[in-house]
Amino acid sequence: MKFPYEDIVHFPHHVSNVHPPMPREERAAQFAPFAALTGHADAISETARLTDMETDLSENNIEELNRFHRILKEHLAEEPLVTFVYFLPDEKKSGGRYVSKTGHVKKVDEYERVYVLTDHSRIPMNHLFSMEGDLFQQEKT
Repeated sequence: MKFPYEDIVHFPHHVSNVHPPMPREERAAQFAPFAALTGHADAISETARLTDMETDLSENNIEELNRFHRILKEHLAEEPLVTFVYFLPDEKKSGGRYVSKTGHVKKVDEYERVYVLTDHSRIPMNHLFSMEGDLFQQEKT
């Protein structure tokens, strides 16, 4: 049986004088678009991403938040500096994370149930965990 390429198999490998050989990294990269599991790594990292569950507030915490809310409304003209800690629900899966935001409060929107800061950030009242600020310390004494 005759080998099909017997007449050319012994010739030396051709190397171009004009074009340099392609580096291995680039040669391998040209096949990347044909990856069989496109998006698989993203799906795994999304599944592995941890979220927290929102904790239920005690009656004392709710009463304190309500008191701070009344104090804040009374001093709204001063645009007091307040640090809010609130739960931010995750957009892709159940749970979320707790976020801290400090800013000067410009408005209390009872209809939309948000605190509006001077930088136009909106803090949801329904997910509020705590409020801190000098305004509340003054009222405690």
